Amino acid sequence: MYYPLKEIFAIGIGPSSSHTVGPLKAAKRFADNLTKRKLINRTVRVKVDLYGSLALTGIGHGTLKAIVLGLMGLTAETVDLEQPYFTAVKRDGILHLAQQKAIDFDVERDMVLNKKIFLKEHSNGMKFTAFDKKGKEILSEVYFSIGGGTVLRQDEFGSREKQVIYNVPHQFDNCAELQQICRKYGLSMAEVVLQNEVCLQEETAVLAYLEKIRQVMENAIERGMHKQGILPGGLEVRRRAPEIYERLQQKFLDNQQDGLEVIDWINLWGFAGAEENAAGGRVVTAPTMGSAGIMPSVLRYFERFASHNSPFTVNDGIIKFLTTAAAICSLYRTNASISGAEVGCQGEVGVACSMAAAGLAAAMGGSNEQVEQAAEIAMEHNLGLTCDPVNGLVQVPCIERNAMGAVKAVNSARLAMRGDGKHVVSLDSVIKTMYATGKDMSNRYKETSLGGLAVNITNC
Repeated sequence: MYYPLKEIFAIGIGPSSSHTVGPLKAAKRFADNLTKRKLINRTVRVKVDLYGSLALTGIGHGTLKAIVLGLMGLTAETVDLEQPYFTAVKRDGILHLAQQKAIDFDVERDMVLNKKIFLKEHSNGMKFTAFDKKGKEILSEVYFSIGGGTVLRQDEFGSREKQVIYNVPHQFDNCAELQQICRKYGLSMAEVVLQNEVCLQEETAVLAYLEKIRQVMENAIERGMHKQGILPGGLEVRRRAPEIYERLQQKFLDNQQDGLEVIDWINLWGFAGAEENAAGGRVVTAPTMGSAGIMPSVLRYFERFASHNSPFTVNDGIIKFLTTAAAICSLYRTNASISGAEVGCQGEVGVACSMAAAGLAAAMGGSNEQVEQAAEIAMEHNLGLTCDPVNGLVQVPCIERNAMGAVKAVNSARLAMRGDGKHVVSLDSVIKTMYATGKDMSNRYKETSLGGLAVNITNC
């Protein structure tokens, strides 16, 4: 099914779209429902139960803080990141529910981490329960954060009929159908997306949103390149992007020649975006925040190093990059998952790499077949990638994986552009394989910090 640009590229705060942005949205939706049902004034206590991956890695991923912000009625896109909302609630024991009513709220008492319980629908489950002054339950709702900041209530989960099917001219469920549409109407994948989007909002609004997304990505890289210090969370991970940037600047001033220097720049931008996300900065889900450094890095590579070889203007190339990547993401969301808690990091870094490779191939004038091949190559070499964040933080190995994913995306696009688009393995086959691999993967390697580097790094 087709997913609009605003569902693919959402603006939010790091470090995790599924563990930070999704829970924030779910908490706000619950608070809003209390208001809509005229229960807000009767509410004196709210209890939050977290399950599975949210319980196991929620502290390191900022889930508790995000839920508090959501219960307060704040949004990820507009919240003032400099305000210590969560610290104040922990200190004072008071939460301003939906910005309408102050209630007692004890983080230790009212937020329960059910680390051994995995709800059957999805490993990112959470339950919100409101009580009146007599201790009677007046509203209880269960939500799931399924990746990319998207949340579904329990009664909406698993039923395509209950999902929003957008009224657009070009619906497609797989890449074969997308390619058929392109051939039938003589369109590129980017044009398919744009024709769909202008049926949902004015063309000027579509272009304005794409520019907004690009600007947020650019700003995240710029902040990441210049902001120094230690990332929060206790691992004492030092921001590396500023140092890499300084060395590259010095090499330029010294006129040092290096045939592989472009890779250093791609790594830099991948680090900068990922470190900004790890610090809780404002980034774009592309498709998630754990992989938020890949798309911006490859996009900047196109602008700075490749656009002169493109048949399009820089601005048109950027539009083709983002819209083509969005089309590819729709395929993964329809037929697999972008949730590290469901399929491992192949669903985050792997999908981001696939999206970026396809976007770059399109921006460079690649055919629809070459675009598909670029996306396929990128994912084929991310199959089985586990999600094993050390201490539940989106830092190790996540930051380096963003840089590696960006480089791999560029190489995938270049490989596809050197051929004629004919390939043995289809993108649909790779997506099917990725999902099956994720389902077979042990839960220890799905954003639970119970396996892999998360348990072995201290012994190295």
